[in-house]
Amino acid sequence: MRYPQAPRLDLVEELHGHAVADPYRWLEDDDDPRTRAWNRAQDELAGRLLAALPGRSEFAARLERLVRAGSVGVPVWRNGRAFSVRRDPGQEHAVLRVREPDGSRRVLVDPMALDPEGTTTLDAWSPSWEGDRLAYQLSTGGDEESRLHVLDVSTGERIDGPIDRCRYSPVAWLPGGEELFYVRRLAPDRVPAGEEQFHRRVWRHRVGAAADDDVLVHGEGSDPTTYFGVRTSRDGRWLVVSGSAGTAPRDDVWIVDLLGDGALRELQVGVDAQTVAWVARDGRLWLMSDRDAPRWRLAVADPADPATWTPESWQDVVPQRADAVLSDVALVDGPDGGLQVLAVHAVDATDRLSVWAADGSGRLADVAAPGAGSISGLSAPPEGGTGAWIGWTDYATPPSVWRWDAGSPAELVEEERAPVAGEVPGVRVVETHATSADGTPVHLFVLSAASASAHPAPDRPRPTVLYGYGGFNVALTPGYSAQALSWVAAGGVWAVANLRGGSEHGEEWHRAGMRERKQNVFDDFAAAADHLVAGGWTTHAQLAVMGGSNGGLLVGATLTQRPDLAAAVVCSAPLLDMVRYERFGLGRTWIDEYGTADDPTEFGWLLGYSPYHAVREGTGYPAVLVTTFESDTRVHPLHGRKLAAALQHATTAEAPVVLRRETAVGHGARAVSRTVGLAADQLSFLAAYTGLTAAPHGAAVNGADDGAGATGADDGAGTDGSAGTRATGGPIGWGGADGER
Repeated sequence: MRYPQAPRLDLVEELHGHAVADPYRWLEDDDDPRTRAWNRAQDELAGRLLAALPGRSEFAARLERLVRAGSVGVPVWRNGRAFSVRRDPGQEHAVLRVREPDGSRRVLVDPMALDPEGTTTLDAWSPSWEGDRLAYQLSTGGDEESRLHVLDVSTGERIDGPIDRCRYSPVAWLPGGEELFYVRRLAPDRVPAGEEQFHRRVWRHRVGAAADDDVLVHGEGSDPTTYFGVRTSRDGRWLVVSGSAGTAPRDDVWIVDLLGDGALRELQVGVDAQTVAWVARDGRLWLMSDRDAPRWRLAVADPADPATWTPESWQDVVPQRADAVLSDVALVDGPDGGLQVLAVHAVDATDRLSVWAADGSGRLADVAAPGAGSISGLSAPPEGGTGAWIGWTDYATPPSVWRWDAGSPAELVEEERAPVAGEVPGVRVVETHATSADGTPVHLFVLSAASASAHPAPDRPRPTVLYGYGGFNVALTPGYSAQALSWVAAGGVWAVANLRGGSEHGEEWHRAGMRERKQNVFDDFAAAADHLVAGGWTTHAQLAVMGGSNGGLLVGATLTQRPDLAAAVVCSAPLLDMVRYERFGLGRTWIDEYGTADDPTEFGWLLGYSPYHAVREGTGYPAVLVTTFESDTRVHPLHGRKLAAALQHATTAEAPVVLRRETAVGHGARAVSRTVGLAADQLSFLAAYTGLTAAPHGAAVNGADDGAGATGADDGAGTDGSAGTRATGGPIGWGGADGER
């Protein structure tokens, strides 16, 4: 192929005793005329190649139908009102709606009504305790700035906002709906140049008042990268504030008696552990923590008695289990009035539901789940009741909402399911384990078309996509995905690897894939690929690897370390220059996950696997499609540019290296039509270079992935007594990926 000209600088820096070349440094500058011209030339090349791919129209047609199938979110209950999100077929974005006690429904926030161009996204929302007011956050053009608004639920009238600089801000209401706590960055003129995305503070805000008059609650003197969390009790007495520096798997927690002296008292400060704390309606302090329990436990203490705040004084309600990871809980009333806990545990990335006595006397019942899948959320009315609502999905089931009742504790009843157009044929899911370089077993889900035979062995090698993430405590659990299932419907195999760095086996599994142990993640992924070949699922000539964000780093490292492993690669919104990553976007917040190039030892870790620096001239690289988003404020598109230029210069193979850029979208949520276009390009590219022939689009198959990640859409709302720890990932997913909270 004839690639656009990309001048190579003779730029070599001496860093900690290493000579580090950076020939494409100029591509870091968006406004450099050379970058602009090179981008235009790459756009022309990508446009020609992608449009001509065989099977693209077939993939697009199938994806168009499947992605538009719809989605539903778990309802959040407040005073008889149920708030939830739903997207129907044909809608570009989900809408936020409310169901009144009489059963009638109204739309409260519709992103398309606010912006017919489809570039506005609903990031998060939180109803007041009384359900009469709603705080919600909007971003435009992929900037993820999350401008905060408040509306009157009865009238739909906006009564406050927009308040800017609220990216990743939780909202905690006080009773009465007149005041709330939230998190906002300092104004740009109050922080050093280049740090405008940092320096968050916790504020107390009166609805309708100027944000500049907000009362500072906490944050002065904290690390500039700190993310804060806030939770209030329903009676308005207690405020819990948490803070973590960047994506560090540890947090500090303070408790405030708002009806007392209002002082922040330390619950957990300077401890290498994560603890989610809140005061529930029973007046007890609930603690979900991996402190001395890497697979997590749930305990209680007395919020008014600091003597009970030490871990040895906690009373376990759901103790740590050796075979499962606790990921979410909700408090409900038992049939006889006593409080119970509905708990979610994950075993090999598959969720189980059980009921526990709130007095710590043990497990009461197991709940029969609809299948082997994922629980995307729990919700129970904060004022009490015997019912709870569960979000559910698996590889063959669109997002759905199920109701559980303490009167029938072993059962779930489906209440709402995302609408699907046409038939949903069966898909076979096989679970298997690869063995990594150090002997560690690595779990995989392998999806293929359903067949009459129940035998788990493959019938023959097929074009296969291996997807992974492996970082930031993100678990890849079964989820309904149009992209994966469109590939399966065309006759291919789709595999998902649960790599170290995720949360599938608790915090120890996460830490086994971060910092100096990051190579474990790449070894796990390579082992998964080799396992698929050895097992007869595919061949190296039919294998593709795919990942985004931190998963983009994963496949970038894979293609530079093992260029022979796969025939094709999709590397989306990737992190690739690990020597300079912390200088751009939100890179500074990821130092605890990867390390910093400022430290000589940690620099060695980073340079040792940095994909951009690992490209070698004269190597035959596989077909590579790099996709970047120009409004991405998390992972700067410079990473994709620099790797694409390096690979185009170095490769001796005929397989192409293509950079697909997209404007007016960022790292997170996007309109459905944007999702279809991106996914069609990715799948048809992989099909072309693995030998998959996309059959003409006919009967629908299951799958819907609107950019919400591997476990489905996150409705952005917290619930009373709920303390989920799983983040969602995915090639273009929002929440949690890269640790943005």
